[in-house]
Amino acid sequence: MDKSEKTIYTCEDCSNCEYKSKCIKGNNSKTTLEERIKNLEISKLFNKLRNDELERILSKEGCKLRMNRSIQVKGSFGELKQDMGFRRFLCRGKQNVLAESILLAMAHNVNKLHNKIQ
Repeated sequence: MDKSEKTIYTCEDCSNCEYKSKCIKGNNSKTTLEERIKNLEISKLFNKLRNDELERILSKEGCKLRMNRSIQVKGSFGELKQDMGFRRFLCRGKQNVLAESILLAMAHNVNKLHNKIQ
């Protein structure tokens, strides 16, 4: 993993700035708002990774994958919630929830198979 390099920009004097109260957040500081200054940190690695991801998302393949993903998941959850009346898990714990979700998936698949046979 690459080390992250940060560039820190500091405002030298923002005492007369009309946006200071909106720019500097937090009221629980020991220093008063008038004494505080704005620091802005920019990570070069983060910006590079962000731009790479944006290129992938906006590519033809990325658009195709996003379109298919939005179509596939919605139908199954809609059927579980509306047709089968599933609203919440009835048990606690990761293993119990996993077991219940597997039962729901099996019931969904049996229901699909039944509809195809009909």
